[in-house]
Amino acid sequence: MERTSEGKKAAYNEYVKQVTPKHNLPLNMIKAFVLGGIICVIGQAIINFGIARGLDQETAGSWCSMILVLGSIILTGLNLYQKLAKFGGAGALVPITGFANGVASSAIEFQAEGEVFGVGCQIFTIAGPVVLYGIFTSWVLGVIYWGLKMFGVF
Repeated sequence: MERTSEGKKAAYNEYVKQVTPKHNLPLNMIKAFVLGGIICVIGQAIINFGIARGLDQETAGSWCSMILVLGSIILTGLNLYQKLAKFGGAGALVPITGFANGVASSAIEFQAEGEVFGVGCQIFTIAGPVVLYGIFTSWVLGVIYWGLKMFGVF
């Protein structure tokens, strides 16, 4: 009985080795660097274009963010952003485009449930925690700053 159990364990371990994907860390890092760099170059080109058209730095940066988010949402809707993310990993998921992809993905996934209970509720599954923790962290840092200012540190 025990031999059979050992044989099953060995067979299972062999099966796990076969189906577990092999990762090449240096190659994955290079892919993330290249894809993230391409996204940044596109963003910088948008900013430079805006500045060349007479926008100030802040307005050009705002347009850059909006265009990158829009592009990410369009690519998500066409099911292309997931392929980019699979290729580039964190290079696609870390910039603002990855956040837009996460929000759009959850909205697309639940659109069959309707406008309100599907898209309206599920769109915040990714954005909600980010907004919540962002606001909370800002509040905590504001309280710390106010306290330090009150005691004359600033």
